[in-house]
Formats: sequence, structure tokens, C-alpha cells
Amino acid sequence: MVIIGSSELYAQAPIKFEVSFKEPQAHYVEVQMEIKDVSKDYIDVKMPVWAPGSYLVREFSKNVEGFRAKTVSGGELGVQKMTKNTWRITTGKEKTVLVNYRVYAFEVSVRTSFVDASHAFLSPTGIFMYPDGQVKRPAEVTIKPFKTWSRVSTGLTPVDQKQFTYTATDFDVLFDSPIEVGNQDVFNFTAAGVNHEVAMYGGGNYDKERLSADMAKIVESATAVFGENPNEHYVFIVHNYQSGGGGLEHLNSTVLGASRFAYGTENGYKSFLSLVAHEYFHLWNIKRLRPVTLGPFDYDKENYTTDLWIGEGFTAYYDNLLVRRAGFYTEDAYLQLLASDIAAVENRPGNLVQPLSESSFDAWIKYYRQDENSVNSIVSYYNKGALMAMMMDLKILKATNGEKGLDDVMKAAYNEFYKKRAKGFTDQEFKSIAEKVAGISLDDVYEMVNSASSPDYNKYLQLVGAELSDLNKGYEIPDLGIKTTISDGKLTVQNVYRGSGAWEGGLNVKDELIGINGYRIDIAGKELERTIQASKIEDVVKILVARDGVLKELDIKLGTNKSGKYLIKFIDNPLPEQSKLKDKWLH
Repeated sequence: MVIIGSSELYAQAPIKFEVSFKEPQAHYVEVQMEIKDVSKDYIDVKMPVWAPGSYLVREFSKNVEGFRAKTVSGGELGVQKMTKNTWRITTGKEKTVLVNYRVYAFEVSVRTSFVDASHAFLSPTGIFMYPDGQVKRPAEVTIKPFKTWSRVSTGLTPVDQKQFTYTATDFDVLFDSPIEVGNQDVFNFTAAGVNHEVAMYGGGNYDKERLSADMAKIVESATAVFGENPNEHYVFIVHNYQSGGGGLEHLNSTVLGASRFAYGTENGYKSFLSLVAHEYFHLWNIKRLRPVTLGPFDYDKENYTTDLWIGEGFTAYYDNLLVRRAGFYTEDAYLQLLASDIAAVENRPGNLVQPLSESSFDAWIKYYRQDENSVNSIVSYYNKGALMAMMMDLKILKATNGEKGLDDVMKAAYNEFYKKRAKGFTDQEFKSIAEKVAGISLDDVYEMVNSASSPDYNKYLQLVGAELSDLNKGYEIPDLGIKTTISDGKLTVQNVYRGSGAWEGGLNVKDELIGINGYRIDIAGKELERTIQASKIEDVVKILVARDGVLKELDIKLGTNKSGKYLIKFIDNPLPEQSKLKDKWLH
């Protein structure tokens, strides 16, 4: 059988990899790659520049060392570096080429590889290369664990009779299948008819029986939205650190970061369940139901979409909602999680600068590359996208008298674009199917997505008898308009907020705060805080700073603290219709 690739005709022989660890304590991975059926005088071998699900060009090839190629008999082949992530091998008449290289892996995150004496986490886009134009070619991976390691955990398909050998139908699958190697603590549970493996690295005070039962509830809650679970086997790779967090979704697995002793606190445990819910919901939303540009992937460059507010924002809405539906959050606790999202959006000046759709498109250059001014210039498609999902959900519940909600939109879109068409959706296609389910226009939601504005949250919350209030409303509190930090034993400016007195008066990030109105500012900032609190709005204070070793005194007019303190609660005497819709929403 032959397959037509994007650049050449080739036989469907798998690319074989052998991964070993000669010096794990030095954070290195050894990779051997076997390419058969070479048909040209040269072959280009490439490494991806990014990891799908994390929208930043990370330049994984920077970690590659010692790239060389040889024949099966051991003869050296010529190699030339063509681009930052492309190596050209002169093959002559050789039909099989062996490639060897090393990868330095010492970055702790859910999207980057990490190796030390205790374990190896392999994030595939930063480990495995592919022949140019042959992403659809199958792959086989054999892991050779270090001598003190005994386990491998991955969503890849194991090969019978070959220990620690796995196959992938193509490189899209390989790149979507992280690998944990070491002595991880493994336990299993079954939920929604699927076997789930949990691989715990780093220890911690988790209770395996409790986690198995509670994670199963999250799985069942997520599966109920779509009516089916697309996997037969699913793997949770959990890295427990002193202080950890974050997650990255994959086709039949996920990688989670956690704090090893947070399982013993109520907030820590429930936050972990919300992280589980978020990444598990991505099984459907993003991994299968996806914007059209997010697959098949171009691993060489950015893959742009304006719809991460759906892919990530809707998932961020469902994570806490699924935990609520599974019985772990009370109604009041869930409402306060929503209020926290509102605070995160409304207390960020960038909310009125960057539209949500633009936030998605520019994730590559802004969201994943935040600096001291990002609070003033961008908004999160996670938080604000979640709020768009909430408002769309409540509006559909109202329009259909509680018969349909956002669950029905997600299920209909999954069936249409993944199961029926096997393609991604455009912005307009998702809007159309959502409006078909709702039976009404959703122009109001999309206008909020495409403009930099603050929504009228109560317009939607009142549909279920809920009300948002700002506990700071009516209070005129003087404010300088900065956030401070202690750096190198000095009190310095970390952020200057757009439109504040500090913004207008010229205070800079990294300015060392030395004095106010002729008095020394202590490192804890108590004198600064006392003086501001004793002042009135529009008073002018004199701030002495050191900027790059030069003393400067600035006159700063105090403004009003614009930060909101938000609370959502259900009203005391809701209408019967509001009570009905509330129950449909949260249960």
C-alpha cells in the first residue's frame, strides 16, 4: 500500500524511534530515528516549533545537540542545517537512514520536556522529529528507561510482545501523546465505560481511593454533556511539585501540574478537580470539536484563530460548572467562582482595549508573552470567554423555557463538525449552529466578543434570579494606581494602571519607591499606604523614586480606586420561571 503525502509518494513504513537516557542527571534524552523507504538524494528532517494547545512558538530545536545521520552499516551521511528547525541529510542511494541526536530537557511545565535522575517527562513536539511532508506517516516508539526506572505511562498504543514499545497512526497522534517514564505511582478507575490511568509523579498527600471516586464523577459529568466518550483508554499524567499548576490537553491524555500537599485542603482539592474537569472537557472541545485552523496543524509556524474564546473560554466555563454538577461546590460557592471571573475581567484595564476575538488571534504574541503593561492592553480569553459562555447559556435557557442550554449547543456542534463533517468550524458556522439550537439571534453575545467593552452581566443573571453587585460601589477611595513588589530588597513599581494618577504623572515600572511627601517609604510600603489613605482624591503627592540610579521627584495627582469587589447571589423571592431556569442551569 502506498500513501500520497503532502510532498512525495512513499510507502507506509513506520518511522521508528528509540529513546534512551544515558545521562538523566544532566537532563538529556538520547533519540535514534530510523527512516525507511527514502526515495530522493536528500531528506529534510524537521522538529516542531510549538506544542498544540499552547499557543506560542517555543523553538524546541534550540535544545537539540549532536545531530548526525548514518547508513545502516554505519557510514556517515552529510548533514546541513537549512533552517532553525530543519536538517537536510544527503542520502545518495541509501533507502534507510539512521538519525541520532540528543535533547536537553530541563524546563518544568506541562508543555515542555523535563528529565532528571528521578524521572523523564517527554513532551513529544520537543523530542520527536519528522521527515518533511510526511506527517501522516505512522510512527513506532521504543522507550529504554534508565536502569532505576520501571514504568512508562502514555496514551500511545502498546505493541504486543514488545515491552515499552508503542505505535501512532501518524505524527499528529505521536505529537499529541506525552510520555512519562520513571517510577510513578499509578492507579486506575473506570468511568463512562472508559479505563482511566492516573500516573502520579512527585508524591503528595493525595488519597487514591478518594481521587478515583471523585475524578470518576467529573468524567461522568463531562461525558453527559456530549452523550458519548470518544476513548477506550485515557491517561492523566500528574506532576506534583512544591508549587505546581496548569494543564495541557491531548487526544486521549492530559498533563496536569499540582501542588503535592494541596490535596489536603478543601480549596486545593476542589481546585484540582476543576483542573481535571477543564482538561477532560477538552477531549471534546478543542481536541475534536475545534476551530477550523486548529488541525491539521502546521508545526512550522503559528496557527491563527479568533475562536479560542470558544475553545478555551467555554472550557473554562464548564470546568467549575462540571464540579458543581458533580456535587462538590455549593450553589453559593459556584456563584463566587463566577464573580471571581468577573473581577479578573473588570479589574483589568485591558478589558476595554482588546476585543475577545483579537485576544484569541494574538495569543501567540501577547497572551503567552505578557509583560508589565499586559494588564493595560490585553484581556484573557479564558476568563472573559467563560463569561460569554455563561451569558449564552442563560440566554438559551430563557429562550427555550429551560428545554435547551449551552450543553445542547456543544453536543450539536460536536455531532455536526466532528462526527458528521470531520472538520473544524468557522466563526460563523459555530454561531449559526448555536442560533439554530437557541431559536434566537445571538448577535448581542457576538457583539461583546468583537468589541472591547464591559457586559451588562445582570441582564443575563437575572434570568435565573441571580444578581451581581459591586461591594466597592459608592466608596470614593484615593488611589495612586500602581502595584508594587519587593525586588532585590527594594520596594519597586511592578505595574502602572492605565488612566491612573501614576500613569498620567509618569511613574514607571521598576522605579524604586523611596519617599512620599518628604518621608521615607519603608520596604513594606506601610508609609506609602498610610499617606494615600490619609489623602483625598485629586490631592497631589510628591513621590521620590530612584530610576536607573537617578533620583527623581514626581507630582502625582491621586485618582479613585476603580477596582470592583464583586458578589453574585440569588434574590430572595425569585419568580417561578427564574427558579426553574436556575435548576436547569446548575443541576
